Order: sequence, then structure tokens, then C-alpha cells
Amino acid sequence: MNDKEFILRGVCPDSLGLVAKVSNFLNEHNLFIKESAHYGDPETQKFFMRVKVISPEKNIDKIKFNERFKELAEEISMDWSFEDAILNPKTSIFVSKYSHCLQDLLYRQSVNALKIDLKSVISNHPDLEKIVSDYGIPFHYVEVSKDNKDKAETRMLDILNEDNIDLIILARYMQILSNDFCEKYYGKIINIHHSFLPSFKGAKPYHQAYSKGVKILGATAHYVTGELDEGPIIEQTVDRIDHTKSPEDMEIIGRDIESITLAKAVQYHSEQRVFLNNNKTVIFK
Repeated sequence: MNDKEFILRGVCPDSLGLVAKVSNFLNEHNLFIKESAHYGDPETQKFFMRVKVISPEKNIDKIKFNERFKELAEEISMDWSFEDAILNPKTSIFVSKYSHCLQDLLYRQSVNALKIDLKSVISNHPDLEKIVSDYGIPFHYVEVSKDNKDKAETRMLDILNEDNIDLIILARYMQILSNDFCEKYYGKIINIHHSFLPSFKGAKPYHQAYSKGVKILGATAHYVTGELDEGPIIEQTVDRIDHTKSPEDMEIIGRDIESITLAKAVQYHSEQRVFLNNNKTVIFK
């Protein structure tokens, strides 16, 4: 059996017999189902499906598959895609001065633990250039100030367009992107922040949390929208602490949590496991 894998993703109005219709189609076209996950949301009345298939034939003709599946998709009003299981999305990382998430992503990608095609790192500070250059990744310093935001975004868009970027990761990028930028890449920008938001906004959130005696640290990875830190959540992680932890201890723990949470979110996205469901997500882990 050919070991190349493909993933069929679909979203459509929920109705009776959808799983059977899709499964029968795949069977009739000699495709072997290796994984299958589906969910019908009672609130939105949407049906979500992710199926991984392989073929006993040497190759799957994606063009022919798309032509044949289109008829069924139109019948059940399904938005769908049929792609290689390993997409390796062309990716750019945005970063400022904090390096923990960046270094974690660079390492994971370098040992093939994170299947992304990392094309560039863009930063509004020059500080992390050496770290990035040591991995052989192009580093672009794009200065951002209150007077040049439009010009800076134009420069960043030029870099992204040149590499045909599919995914942007905000690895503690401390600048707010414009609404137009967020809309252009909706569902393709992943951000990480500490889960204290919105309780502890602004500078030194861990010091603010320490002063309130918090007992749980956390981080949230989400898609970016025009509303600050309000996009659909992909992954969250928490860890308990006690009264012995100083603000510095809390920040160290928090950085570990942020790195892990962001990497998981990127992995789910790159493996085509995440579906947007209004302002929420459906994730087949």
C-alpha cells in the first residue's frame, strides 16, 4: 500500500447520514481510512469532519479526486479541502525582545518535531538576530513606531508575500497589528499570551499577579483578530503555584508554559486539526 497520506477536511450544515455518505465515497474510490473524526455542533448546527486516507495505488490523483468529490460536496453544501497530510505551511515568526517562544520553535522545527517550513523571522528589534541566524533562517528587522506603523506593515507584507506565507506566529511580538492586516490573514495568525488577561494587562503582569496572590499560572494560544486578544482559542495550559514563588519565579514558570502552549497550537494548525467555528474552534486532537 502506498504510504503517502492525505487529509480530507469538511464543514457543512449538520444533517442525517453525512458520515456514511463521505465514508462510502472514499470506499468507492478505493481510499483506505486511517483516521476519522467528526463533530456536529448543536449550537451552530455545523458539522465538522477530518479524515486521513491512504491509497493502495502508487499515487492519488488529487485533481481527479477533487473533480469527483465536488459533486458530493455540492449536494451536502460542504466547504472542503483535500491536502497532503504533511503540509509544511510556509511560516514566518514575529518576535520582539523575549526569546523563549522563538528559541523553542526554532529548536522544534530544526529537529522536525514541528512540521513547518520556516521562511523568516521578523522583529521590531535587532536583538535576536544572532539566535535566528545560527539556525540559518533569514532575519528581518522592521522598526515600528507610532509614526511609521503603516510603512512598517507594508514592509512586513512585502516580506510575507515574497515567501507566499501561509502561517504567521506571534512569538511574544509586542506590537498591535492593524485590522486590515488581521483580516487579510484571518485564521493564519497564532498569538500567545499569559492567561491573566484581561485581569492583568499592561506592564509586568506577573508582578501584578503576585500582588494578588494568584495560585494558577497559565497561557493561551489563539488566532488573531482585530479585537486584541479576543480571537478563537486553540490551546490553553495551566500550572499551580504557591506562596513561595516570587514574581521572578512566576515569570520563569510562565515562559515555559507559554512556549509549550504556543508549540502545541502551531502543531495542531500545521496538522490541519483546527476548524474555525464562529469565535470558537473545533480541534480533533
